[in-house]
Amino acid sequence: MSAQTRLEPFLAFSSRVTAFTVFELQGTGQAAAYLETVVGVVGEALLGDLLSIDEAIQREADGDAAVRDRLLRARIFSDERLGPVARHIIKLWYLGTWYALPKDWHEVFGSVEDDVTFVVSAAAYAEGLVWPAIGANPPGAKGPGYGTWAMPPKIPAF
Repeated sequence: MSAQTRLEPFLAFSSRVTAFTVFELQGTGQAAAYLETVVGVVGEALLGDLLSIDEAIQREADGDAAVRDRLLRARIFSDERLGPVARHIIKLWYLGTWYALPKDWHEVFGSVEDDVTFVVSAAAYAEGLVWPAIGANPPGAKGPGYGTWAMPPKIPAF
């Protein structure tokens, strides 16, 4: 399956697990880079398994968010193979950094050559979801304007 074909389900899964809309995720400009990162580290097959299970969960939940969340926890986040990868995808979106999978994961599922901690790109830090989540601008990037740091950040209400 091509990267473009994977992008839509990757964004849909990412939206559900980050609590940001697909539109907001696309607005970071990092979607393709993050998809490429995940495929480059864990491979097409593992990502394909994760996205296939996610799609099955969506069909089964039939729009019921509580059922969807329960199924995500049971079938993806509790799975010893998929859970760590899914959690690392969340960290990737929020922090712009791929964190190496746990040693225990590698002992069970094998070593992955490219699985090291790294920042995806220079833009990834500035586009991390952590900044809008806490209502702040990334220090050293995206300056908010003269004098705005004199006041504390405004935490958005959810």
